[in-house]
Amino acid sequence: MKLEKFDLKSDQYYIERFISGDQSGIEMLITRHKDRVYTYIYLIVKNKDLTEDIFQDVFIKVIQSLRAGKYRDNGKFLAWVFRIAHNLIIDHYRQEKMNKVYSNDDFELDLFNSEKFSDDNCEDIMIRSQVHYEVKELVDRLPSDQKEVIVLRHYKGLSFKEIADDTDVSINTALGRMRYALINLRKMIEEKQLSLLIS
Repeated sequence: MKLEKFDLKSDQYYIERFISGDQSGIEMLITRHKDRVYTYIYLIVKNKDLTEDIFQDVFIKVIQSLRAGKYRDNGKFLAWVFRIAHNLIIDHYRQEKMNKVYSNDDFELDLFNSEKFSDDNCEDIMIRSQVHYEVKELVDRLPSDQKEVIVLRHYKGLSFKEIADDTDVSINTALGRMRYALINLRKMIEEKQLSLLIS
């Protein structure tokens, strides 16, 4: 497949550049999506250091998967990256739970804490559902203009130019609303000590 077939602005163009050996392809993809991926992770883990660690792991996994040919172009590269981030977050908390030391006398806890007996699919579904519900609850508390820009940007995947056009405001106004929305979300998480993960 020739690179010339792709729009220079599309994710797939840069994916093909990277796969063909051009390192700038992955650099462009990271630059394009880093803010949204970082915010997604931070809203869940609520810890800057952990967010940075997982963020780095996400793009290491992205690079490895692209090189291994595990990504198939379906026009949803960012959604695919979010799934990787989500799975790494789950893996982190699952491993943290598995590393807890229990008394040898407590056989029942040892048994039910064993990864061998865990139902990963069920757990993933429960955690994913809980996270989505709690994030939605936070977004619903935002002022309507901030909520609108979050929904259009993070749930519908629109660019800030598209958001500005759809809401009949300037790009700077759209960016400002996003900035205040993220500030307010962080405040709500910290002040209300909300947990965005099932313990």
